[in-house]
Amino acid sequence: MSFERVLRWALVAIAVTGLAAGIAAHAGHRSDLADLFWTLATAPVVVGLAVSILRDFLAGRLGVDAIALVSMSAALALGQPLAGAVVALMYSGGNVLEDIAVARAEHDLRALVDRAPREAHRRIGDHIEEVPISDVAVGDRLLVRAGEIIPVDGVVIAGAATVDESALTGEPIPVTKARGAAILSGSLNVGETFELTVSAAAGESTYAGIVRMVTAAQTAKAPFVRLADRYALIFLPVTLALAFVAWLISGDLIRSLAVLVAATPCPLILAAPVAFIAGVAQAARRGILVKGGGPLEALARAYTVLFDKTGTLTVGGARLLSVEVAPGESAHEVLMLGASLEQASHHVLAGAIVQAAVERGLVLKVPEQVRESVGSGLHGVIEGRRIAAGSRDMIYGGARVTEWASRAIRRASWRSALVVFVAVEGRPIGALLLADELRSDTPRAIRLLREAGIVRMVMVTGDRAAAAHAIGAALDLDAVLADRVPSDKVDAVRSEQRLHPTIMVGDGINDAPALACADVGVALGARGASASSEAADVVILADRLDRVGEAIVIAQRARRIAVESIVAGMGLSTLAMLAATFGWLMPVPAAIVQEVIDVAVILNALRALTPGHGHGGRRMTAADGRELHRDHLVLIGNLDRLRGIADALDDASPESGAALIVEANRLVQEHVVLHERDDEGSVYPRLAGILRETHSLSAMSRAHREILHLGRLLSRVVEDLPTEKVDRYLLRDAQRIIEAIETLVRMHTAQEEDIYEAVAERTAA
Repeated sequence: MSFERVLRWALVAIAVTGLAAGIAAHAGHRSDLADLFWTLATAPVVVGLAVSILRDFLAGRLGVDAIALVSMSAALALGQPLAGAVVALMYSGGNVLEDIAVARAEHDLRALVDRAPREAHRRIGDHIEEVPISDVAVGDRLLVRAGEIIPVDGVVIAGAATVDESALTGEPIPVTKARGAAILSGSLNVGETFELTVSAAAGESTYAGIVRMVTAAQTAKAPFVRLADRYALIFLPVTLALAFVAWLISGDLIRSLAVLVAATPCPLILAAPVAFIAGVAQAARRGILVKGGGPLEALARAYTVLFDKTGTLTVGGARLLSVEVAPGESAHEVLMLGASLEQASHHVLAGAIVQAAVERGLVLKVPEQVRESVGSGLHGVIEGRRIAAGSRDMIYGGARVTEWASRAIRRASWRSALVVFVAVEGRPIGALLLADELRSDTPRAIRLLREAGIVRMVMVTGDRAAAAHAIGAALDLDAVLADRVPSDKVDAVRSEQRLHPTIMVGDGINDAPALACADVGVALGARGASASSEAADVVILADRLDRVGEAIVIAQRARRIAVESIVAGMGLSTLAMLAATFGWLMPVPAAIVQEVIDVAVILNALRALTPGHGHGGRRMTAADGRELHRDHLVLIGNLDRLRGIADALDDASPESGAALIVEANRLVQEHVVLHERDDEGSVYPRLAGILRETHSLSAMSRAHREILHLGRLLSRVVEDLPTEKVDRYLLRDAQRIIEAIETLVRMHTAQEEDIYEAVAERTAA
């Protein structure tokens, strides 16, 4: 605990003890002793406050503390120590309330340097020794084992390195570093053990540079101007003017003191801290850790939000986007064989492929005789067949790439995806496209932020421009800044700050300097990103981006309640001051009246502990949500087949094309159309009873109508097949309808999942 916090706790303890002792002495008819205790309770607070105000004044700040100093000093000077002791308790108590919230936040966070390695494995001749990271010098040869964080910058000299640089660069897919390639400290070794030659000492490496930027950003951050201080600039001169008028009217300084005591800014001192700390507590119940009332107040004023991409707007890792197949092959067979073989690999992409197959309910086989070529792929035997899964160079070698494979590569480039080809007995049968993808809650998070009044949203990422702009377009963001290193992110934050209050949201080490620099830094800390968590003002403990919008809504409500409390308190205090001005209130009665006002103001401020709305109405159970999700999984399987049919129509003959169109129509009518009609007839009416607003459902119903319309068009095509000449034009028309249905239903299903999740969470709250 810092010296300032210890001092604040000591002052409030002195104030409580002195006030209580004075009351006890007064009850024992020892007024002289009571006055002494009350004076001793007030004097240390006056001295500490005077030092604090002088320091703030020299820094160009003057606020609510000045009124407290004037009233306490005047109370002691004019022989009214009880009034001074009451004010001292209120003032010191308000400061301690703020410290409690900050201390709780710091207790739940780890230090920035916790992630940094403490030791390195240095090779000396034929043996390896453990040495402190500070002893590593340029030119040393280090061993980096699987799963370890690279301690210093270096150059790969032995073994191919597969590293996850997402925490530094924002690139979500691990990269392979060949011999001679540079490698950055702070990256994670997700491949085999390798060796590097040190190119920079620990203090000069990439990770250390980021730590320095965080420290510099926090130091340069402008001090936050409290809400109460802004109101105090109005209240202070009014108070002094009324005290002067009271003296002019009566010639009695005691009457002026009564005005000052009645004006003691306890509503200003306590209302805002209580409301904001209550907001902090309410946020904590939602998995949002706010480091004190100041950041919560700053959240409420936000205009612009900057997002990192990888791990913030997206899931931050490889996910299976689609399965591309050779003519006549099955997408399920391609995925099953690829995933079965990848079970033998510990590569991060292998895990994503296996997970995708398991989620689709595929039964995986046991691979045998597996051989892995680092950075290229795998060979093995499954049920007697030779299977390979890997890069284009490994599968095709120097042979010409087939048309379907060229199409898969082209689609991968459009979506910034990696391609894993699958071959059986040397013949390529399909390809798996993997890339980062949007988090399921990202669209809802963006919508909540817009509804909360955020005007400008910008993505700033170290990822490639193509991937970043695709995400930005999908979310309708106002700007996209790609290929940004940590220092560029800081510049972007400062540029936005010059115009409006700015929030930065991120999750990685590379985001930490920008988080520290922003008016409010918000870190997604559920994955243990200690660097960003330490630098941020707000940490989202749940792995949910939509909590950012919730935090702003909670902050805005707390600020609204704080303003109500302050205005009401100032109004009542003004009435009390007027009464004291005309001699109707003496100092001690004025202090009692002020305490009544304080209690009323604090009780009102405590409303920020409760949510802003109730959760009435009908409920949706977890079982309902699981059933709807299962229906969507079945539907997605049919959509995968529709995509395969649309692709197959590229090269289909008239006879086979007609058969494919008939199959597509059967899938649409028996699965898609029935599903959408069931949603419209039974699911949406239930949701309408739960949602507070129904405009989202209205938009979804319009999507139902469009899907049903496309389904009717496809039925017309099938009905006309016996009488129409099946030529390439008919095939293209049918292909466009099938592609439109597949795309629209896939997007519509994702939106429904978003709504179902929000509704299930709302009814559970």
